[in-house]
Amino acid sequence: MDKTDLRILAELQADGTLSSQALAEKIGLSTSPCWRRVKKLEEERVITTTVAILDPEKIGLDVIAIAAVSLEDHHPLSVKEFDEMVSGRPEILECYAMSGSHDYHLKIACRSIRAYEKLLREHIMPCRAVHHVNTSFVLRSNKYTTALPLEE
Repeated sequence: MDKTDLRILAELQADGTLSSQALAEKIGLSTSPCWRRVKKLEEERVITTTVAILDPEKIGLDVIAIAAVSLEDHHPLSVKEFDEMVSGRPEILECYAMSGSHDYHLKIACRSIRAYEKLLREHIMPCRAVHHVNTSFVLRSNKYTTALPLEE
């Protein structure tokens, strides 16, 4: 990956809706070579998808929770059950296997505290693999980005 590829990635992270022509103009290439580079980055799975990022509050998702989850054990079937539960819940936006005192951290978006409590009671805690959940609620977001740092 060269400097031009990194510039393409930086521009697309800032605005994924750029046309090939607009992107080419921003990085100083003609449209065809720019388009070929983008296609190559997609084929190599450097660019995995292009999405619209929504404002959770504007669609009624007022509660963002970070749940630290400890499992009962790490038996492959327990982990599989937990992974399947996580995959099946649209409220769970992100799931990270962690080092340290908890096995997983989940980022969860819900309409209300009651909706979070229902998710916890009906889906997370009934999972046999789950031993303990410690939840923190986001009071304010000081920074949110999906853009990865790129070095040239």
